[in-house]
Amino acid sequence: MNQIPEIIRTVPLEYYLFFSTALFAIGVIGVLTRRNAIIIFMCVELMLNAVNVLLTALASYRGDATGQVFVFFIMAVAAAEVCVGLAIIVMIYRNIRSTDVQLLNRLKW
Repeated sequence: MNQIPEIIRTVPLEYYLFFSTALFAIGVIGVLTRRNAIIIFMCVELMLNAVNVLLTALASYRGDATGQVFVFFIMAVAAAEVCVGLAIIVMIYRNIRSTDVQLLNRLKW
């Protein structure tokens, strides 16, 4: 009757946990080590997607749709974040002609 949850359950839950942990760790490392604002922004999006993968897998294993509904709300917030974040990055680039976050000290005063 409902084939999709059965297909997802053939992969052990630990694999989804390891995958989302690896994605989240890559995102954290990217945020902490990179200097380009666009790459930092993409790493934040990668961390949000790692959380979405884990919530979807857990909701599927529990047989409950609340985790998947919550993923849609996270995606809506992420879409708004993309709009605002890219607008801020464009304005910073117009002012200082760089997306290097180390050069943003000029904006303090």
